[in-house]
Amino acid sequence: MSVDPAILWLVGKDALWAGMAALGFAILFNVPVRALAACFVNGALGHALRSLLMHYGLGIEAATLAGAALIGFLGIASARLWKAPAPVFTIPGAITLVPGTFAFRTMLGLLQFAAATSSDAGGEILWNISFNATKTALILAAIAVGIATPTLLFDRRKPVV
Repeated sequence: MSVDPAILWLVGKDALWAGMAALGFAILFNVPVRALAACFVNGALGHALRSLLMHYGLGIEAATLAGAALIGFLGIASARLWKAPAPVFTIPGAITLVPGTFAFRTMLGLLQFAAATSSDAGGEILWNISFNATKTALILAAIAVGIATPTLLFDRRKPVV
C-alpha cells in the first residue's frame, strides 16, 4: 500500500489545523505553558490518524476509536514525561474528534420535524434524525472508549489493601 503525496499533504494540513484547535482548547482550559506543545501534538496526531484511516476506507466510528486511542496513549506518555495528569493532554486533543456535523444535523432534523406539517415528510426526517443521532452517539462512545482504554491498561492504581 503506497501513500500518495497529495494525501500526505491533505493529512498534514488536517493535522496542523486539528493541532491548532487542540492548542486553543488547551489555552482555554488553562493548561500550563510547558504542556501546550504536547497538547498540540496529541490533537494533531490523533486527528491525522483518523483522517488517514477514513481515507483508506475505515468508517468514521472505527477511525475515531483509533485516533482517540492514540491520543490516550500519547496522553499517558506526556503525563509521565511532564508529571501532570493525563486529562491535561487528552481532553484538548479529543475535542478535535467531536462529531459536530452529525450533532448539528440531528438538532436541525429535530427542528424540521417539529415544523413539518405533512406526515409524508415526517418519515424521512425521522430517519435522518435517527441516522445522525446514532452516528453522533457511536463517535462519542468511540472517543470515550479510545481515551479510557490506555488509562485502564497502563495507569492502574494498586489496591489500598
